[in-house]
Amino acid sequence: MGFGINRSEIFTRQGYSESVRFPRILGIECVGIVTDSTEPERIPEGTKVVSIMGEMGRAFDGSYAEYVLLPNEQIYKVQTDLDWPTMAAVPETYHTAFGTLKNLKIEDSDAVLVRGASSGVGVAFAKLLKGKYPKAHLYGSTRNAGKTDRLMEAGFDEVIVDHSGCLDTELSFDKIADLIGPSAMADSLAHLKDGGILCNTGLLGGKWTIDNFDIITDLGSGKYITGFYSGLVDEASLQALFDMIAKYHIDAAPEKIFSLADIRQAQAYLDSAESFGKVVVVNE
Repeated sequence: MGFGINRSEIFTRQGYSESVRFPRILGIECVGIVTDSTEPERIPEGTKVVSIMGEMGRAFDGSYAEYVLLPNEQIYKVQTDLDWPTMAAVPETYHTAFGTLKNLKIEDSDAVLVRGASSGVGVAFAKLLKGKYPKAHLYGSTRNAGKTDRLMEAGFDEVIVDHSGCLDTELSFDKIADLIGPSAMADSLAHLKDGGILCNTGLLGGKWTIDNFDIITDLGSGKYITGFYSGLVDEASLQALFDMIAKYHIDAAPEKIFSLADIRQAQAYLDSAESFGKVVVVNE
């Protein structure tokens, strides 16, 4: 019934996914109803399901289609009352934010920074954090100061401008959700308090490895680095995510909704300077 649009799909279309062979239908996530099943006892026809990752849209055709053919082992049943556009916004983006939130071991007294705050995962992280830990002080970084008002509306308490990978602030933070990745990692660590945790989740900076990183000198004062990616998924964790959204009344609705015929426009919007939050396609 729908799927999210992700930057990794743009990277693949642009030729940066070396393992992908074309022609290939893109799309690394989807939500919908089972219409035909080879495992009817576990996933009978009519079951509401989610699927993400597992080489969907890479090794085999993905979700940019009216119907999606998937391996049974990556079809996950979920129970939720969310409408289809909102449900389509959850799997890849909110699951990534959910895993990042858990790995950061958030406490109510924390000062938390999200680097790449206006991305889909950044906005999802803000909504999840403020739903469960409303007393935590949440900062978001962005290269575009014009997005400040929208970030504040999404739940951020303060916004910091990122100038070419350097934060325009002297502040330091207890926890950092780093969605930019290695291109800004040194600057992120410079703003992490001793005893703090940085979770590297995204690669929005377009760089995959850290240069000149010395684990002793860079982390020896007691700073911690962890990571998360959406491939670390199972049915129980997805259901826990949907349960959290329901329990804390989190508004997970997407920022933009496109039709199946308008996938080109959906990717163009996500890849533009104006992009904000999660973009989904709903298949009517």
